[in-house]
Amino acid sequence: MSAAELDRAVVLLVRQVGHWQQPRWSASAEGGNVSRADLVHKLVQEIANLAADAEGEPRRDVPRLGSDLVLPDQLRVVAADLVAANPAESVLAEAAAAVARTRAAL
Repeated sequence: MSAAELDRAVVLLVRQVGHWQQPRWSASAEGGNVSRADLVHKLVQEIANLAADAEGEPRRDVPRLGSDLVLPDQLRVVAADLVAANPAESVLAEAAAAVARTRAAL
C-alpha cells in the first residue's frame, strides 16, 4: 500500500461527500445508528490516531468544528499528516481500508 493509494481513497470519499449540505451530513449512515457526520469524524479521528502513533506522539482528540461541512478538509489534513509521518505500508493499508469502509457506509 502506498501513499498514493491512500490519497486516491481519500479523494474518492471527498468527491462523494464534498458537495453535501448540512441535512445530508445529519442523515443516518448505513445501519442507521449514527449520522454521516459522526461516521466521517470517527474516520478522521482514526487516521489522526494512526498519524500520532507513527510520529511517536500522544493521541489527541480531533475537535468537531462548528460545521460538518469542514469534515472533508479535516480528512485531507489528517491523511496528509499520516503520509508525512512516513509510516509502514501496513499502516497506510489500514488507513485506506478505513476510508473505503466509511465510504461504503455513507
